Amino acid sequence: MVKGSQLSQLKSALSHAGITGNNNQNGKKRKRSAAQEKDKEKRAAKLEEIQRKLNPFDLKVTKLKHDVGGRKLKGVTGKPAQSKAAGIEQRKKTLLKEFEERHRAGGIIDRRFGENDPSMSLEERMLERFTKERQRASKGVAFNLEDEDDLTHYGQSLSKLDDFDDIDLGPDDDDDETGRIDEDIVKHTHFGGFDAEGDEDSEEPARKKSKAEVMAEVMAKSKEHKIRRQIEREEGENIRHELDQTFDLMRSLLYAPDPSATGSNSTPLGLPGPSSSSTSPEIVIFETEQTTSYDQDVRELAFEKRAKPKDRTKTEEELAIEEKEALEKAEKRRRKRMLGLEDSDSENESKPRKRQRGGDDLEDDFDDAEIGWNGLGTGLESGRSEEEESDDDGSDTGEPEEGIEEGSQDGDEGEDQGAGVPARTSQKSNASSQSMTEEIPFTFSCPSSHEEFLKIVKTVNDRDLPTVVQRIRTLHHTSFSPENKFKLQGFTNVLIDHILYVSSPPMPSFSVVSSLFPHLAALTKAYPIQSAEHFNRKLLLMHKNLKRGLSQGALEPEAKTWPGPAELTLLRVIGSLWPTSDMNHAVVTPTRILMGAYLGLARVRSLSDVASGLFLCTLFLQYEQLSQRFVPEAVNFLVNSVLHLAPNKYHSVSELPGSFPSPDFLSKQCRRLALNVKATKGLTIQQPNLADLLSGRDHDSASKLSLLALSLDLLGRYANSLKGLDAFIELFDPICDILHGLKLQEFEADLQARAKSTKEMIERLLKFARQSRRPLMLQAHKAIPIPSYVPKFDSTSSSYLRHQDPDRERNEASKLRNEYKKERKGAIRELRKDSRFLAGVEQIKQREKDRSYNERIKRAFGALESERAEEKAMEREKMKEKKRAGRK
Repeated sequence: MVKGSQLSQLKSALSHAGITGNNNQNGKKRKRSAAQEKDKEKRAAKLEEIQRKLNPFDLKVTKLKHDVGGRKLKGVTGKPAQSKAAGIEQRKKTLLKEFEERHRAGGIIDRRFGENDPSMSLEERMLERFTKERQRASKGVAFNLEDEDDLTHYGQSLSKLDDFDDIDLGPDDDDDETGRIDEDIVKHTHFGGFDAEGDEDSEEPARKKSKAEVMAEVMAKSKEHKIRRQIEREEGENIRHELDQTFDLMRSLLYAPDPSATGSNSTPLGLPGPSSSSTSPEIVIFETEQTTSYDQDVRELAFEKRAKPKDRTKTEEELAIEEKEALEKAEKRRRKRMLGLEDSDSENESKPRKRQRGGDDLEDDFDDAEIGWNGLGTGLESGRSEEEESDDDGSDTGEPEEGIEEGSQDGDEGEDQGAGVPARTSQKSNASSQSMTEEIPFTFSCPSSHEEFLKIVKTVNDRDLPTVVQRIRTLHHTSFSPENKFKLQGFTNVLIDHILYVSSPPMPSFSVVSSLFPHLAALTKAYPIQSAEHFNRKLLLMHKNLKRGLSQGALEPEAKTWPGPAELTLLRVIGSLWPTSDMNHAVVTPTRILMGAYLGLARVRSLSDVASGLFLCTLFLQYEQLSQRFVPEAVNFLVNSVLHLAPNKYHSVSELPGSFPSPDFLSKQCRRLALNVKATKGLTIQQPNLADLLSGRDHDSASKLSLLALSLDLLGRYANSLKGLDAFIELFDPICDILHGLKLQEFEADLQARAKSTKEMIERLLKFARQSRRPLMLQAHKAIPIPSYVPKFDSTSSSYLRHQDPDRERNEASKLRNEYKKERKGAIRELRKDSRFLAGVEQIKQREKDRSYNERIKRAFGALESERAEEKAMEREKMKEKKRAGRK
């Protein structure tokens, strides 16, 4: 390339490339051909090459430190201008669109008529939409000269259909395929070339029709078809009109009054009767048209009964107010009936009054429903029906009836009750017998103590206690007064005390506990903190009684070391009210500790102690149903119960397998608990009556047999529950040996089957546990090779070895760090480019805003200057006129 300035180099390059110069030597225009198009592409390529060579900044070359022949490296040469342009173009397509749409919020806008107008009803919206739709449909027939209704076919207007669509131009209109052009017309007129092949019978050949004649014929056929349609539509209108008139006549005949009642032969609306046969149908229709009208029909419809909206769903406060008012009214009526007073007139205003009896009254209007039960009252049946209909909040928490029947029974409470409630006396039975003939009140005061509640239910039967509790809760709902909240909190504690009271000896009533449990559950759910504090106070009192009994002596018969029916009922209620699977709970955790203390510290002295302990084991099984926690006290007590009740081959504690603590094995008190083969002859296993077992009386062999079967059953259930325990083999392997050591061969078959099934279950679970257990082994890994020492190289002598580490993991980590740094730098570089691009876009927008602003300002200043110039010109003219006027 010629040296010199850029301009001279460009001229020289264009000349050598043959782009400039006199290429057309002959001076003649040549036609453009495909060869010239190729030459044009070559010329564009040459220009691009010249531009690349002349601009040294379009190509960037990286100098190699060590050039090796035959080696191809990437990134040696680059085109920064092209890459920059490509990056800007790519950002315009992606980043710029995101930047422009950053504040855009998508969504669907409801543009239906009246949808966003709350003042319009549903009927008004539908009417407005129908009007708009009709207006839109009527736009196409704005210039229709025919005053006729718009008919539709399959949802499309017939007036909008094309006149040439589906029109029958053939001579026959009787066939079913109306609206279609005849085959001959299509063959000869449309596509036949207007030939005369079908006119062989004519003497002269048919003249070829012109296009105007054909179109005139088509238009005539179309008009004929349209007129025919209009005639048919008018005939249909006439038939429909006659049908309407006939319907009005039939309706007038159907609703005509009885001629015998009116005394004349006239009919409604002035129509002649059936006997006037001389009247023609035309006169009947004419008179009907004169007498009936659309307005009259509308007025008749206005008096029809319309549908009414249903009652809305009432809130909890409104329902409570209604229940309270109903109970107060019922209580007023009950008191009036009790005192022999009649209802006031204000209460009977809505009831129809009986007519006064006359002298000739035959007593034929006697109505049993008017006397009914209003004079006698509904009494307890009404209260119970109201209680059954009321929806209680805590009815879904479950009732403790089943568990109490299984395990909550009486024990020797004596003078000191474990739950801190007075002993239940026998006067309750007298009150129950008295309450059978009395009806309970409908309103009660909310008791703040258990003594007040006992006074309220003194004459109430046990089965009516839920009714009384429900009425107290209804009358003192929290929505009536802020003080009712504190009253119901105290009433929750009263219910807990009463549950302990009715479950205490000498006559524990567990059915009352089951009936009161839903109300206690609802109140506990409403006031959990106050209920939990009261439960904890009861648990603390039970723990003090346990410590007092242990201090007196664990083997003393008078020491109260085992829970009685009231304490067991309280523990069962706690398990049903509170979540027992929590790791730490304010009520359940102290309860579990207290139950474990009963099983671990108390000593077995009688069969009542065994029954109480078995109930505690049942409660533990219920408590740990979800958490599957291991309770060693329960398993230990079950094993000792089996050893106490069943004959076995062991003669001392040292012979027992395993390490179960058995302080009472073969003791003086426990030897008389063992079953005797002769005494159990003919006995069958039954569900133990724990209420009788906890009474402290001497028991027969049937009770012992039932408790032994229950112990075996509980052992199997505990084994199934604890099968996932890591120490299951060590725990139940000795128990399986103890079961094998029982001497039950001479007992009844049902007891042997129960023991066999428990033993087989434990053996099967032990087998599965041994199969799943694997001994501890060292971690399996590859063999450790002999360490080899890599020679030490000077890090400054080689750049390759400087970045190579003998340790493979360190080398990989170093590569990963370097790659991370590289990617991080690249990301920062791209972010900076994006920022510069967005800044440029913002600068362009700001520059455009400034330009438009300056233009507006200039226009404003120009307008002001022109106005000012005109004003000054007018002032000068005025001055000149004044001067001319002064000279004159």
